[in-house]
Amino acid sequence: MNIQYQKGSTIAAVATPPGNGAIAIVRLSGPEAIAIAEKIFSGPVAKFRSHTAHTGQVLAADGSVIDQALLIVFCAPRSYTGEDSVEIYCHGGALVTRKVLHRVLEAGARAALPGEFSFQAFGNGKLDLAQAEAVQLLISSQNELARQSASQQLEGVLSKRIAQFQQNLTRIAAILEAWVDFPEEGLEFAPLDATIEELETIHQQILALLNTFHEGRAIHEGISLCLAGSPNVGKSSLMNALLGKNRAIVTDIPGTTRDSLEENLRLGSMHFRITDTAGICSATDPVEQEGIRRSFAAMDAADLILLVLDASRPLSDNDRQLIDELKEKRAILVWNKVDLSMPEETISWEPVVFLSAKESQGIDALKQAIDRMIWKNGMPSKEEIVLSSVRHYQALHAAADSCQAVIDGLKEGRSPEFLSFDMRSCLNHLGAIIGTNVSEDILSSIFSQFCVGK
Repeated sequence: MNIQYQKGSTIAAVATPPGNGAIAIVRLSGPEAIAIAEKIFSGPVAKFRSHTAHTGQVLAADGSVIDQALLIVFCAPRSYTGEDSVEIYCHGGALVTRKVLHRVLEAGARAALPGEFSFQAFGNGKLDLAQAEAVQLLISSQNELARQSASQQLEGVLSKRIAQFQQNLTRIAAILEAWVDFPEEGLEFAPLDATIEELETIHQQILALLNTFHEGRAIHEGISLCLAGSPNVGKSSLMNALLGKNRAIVTDIPGTTRDSLEENLRLGSMHFRITDTAGICSATDPVEQEGIRRSFAAMDAADLILLVLDASRPLSDNDRQLIDELKEKRAILVWNKVDLSMPEETISWEPVVFLSAKESQGIDALKQAIDRMIWKNGMPSKEEIVLSSVRHYQALHAAADSCQAVIDGLKEGRSPEFLSFDMRSCLNHLGAIIGTNVSEDILSSIFSQFCVGK
């Protein structure tokens, strides 16, 4: 979506979710926000002090009362957007809210576009781009870790780390530029070895931040968990045991599940999308073949696979095929039905979990194994900065490549002009993360994903 935001407009929107509720908020922001509120409210809004609340009535054009309301004025620059803002707290019925908003628009405001309030905040220096993106992450967070991470980014922790990289690299960039400007003077602005060492330290810090992307994406987007195996090994029973409810149909007939079945799952502090798949076998029925094709597609797309085997019977050819195909993937080997028998065969695999989905035995051990597979370096602490945005990851990766090019160039004695170009490229990529070097198209793409009232 390519949205063209119009700077200088006074915008308005409902800032609360649609539907009926006790209270709804209609938000205005822009140079005419207070004047427009003065037209529609029973009190002298222009005389209200900033950050004070006042009761009154929202009035129609003919003077009739639309609703009893509470109004708060936020004078620039002490507002979310950095501009004069007004919030009207009316009763939360859908009809009432719509009429209040219509009256605000009738009085001269323009309907806000998705994310336009946050766009104003970014444009007025109230938020940098990484902080603005954190607003949407905070709104959409599905677990406590995601909320903590988004709050941390909104507070500017990631931005400060990027700014620190920029500050240190800018100082080195100045040295490189000096070598370009004064090549014949023989001036040593900084020892070469010390410059390389400092660049390598910064490069390692950038790589360390890049390495948090897997954890950050898992925190914010959740984990896709796929149950795979031959027919009748107990995949559906395991799904039901993990969910704590009978979501999937379970019978003794092989091939009961003929299509992929998805459900949301919360394990500990993490959100999962769990998929129960059709059993892998040699099928001639076109419906079964399509189900098996979808099973393999689900395995390819999954972040983590649970390969389920039946401990009460010898391994089949289908089992062995799956074992060979999934050895190189992120997968946990699950021996199910250990209440009937322990497996006769030992498979070289790590990790392995023994359980009985029917009797709900070993489920906690499986959850612990899943947790260990997700957090390769342990669960991030509350203080640790983690990357969660693909855009941030790509920009930081490009910055790391440019930084490495400068390091290699210094070691090889490359011309300072080329090194300066790589250094400027590195700084530009870092700037794109916090919004000091981004195009209008990128800004439009980011803010258009926000809800209208934000």
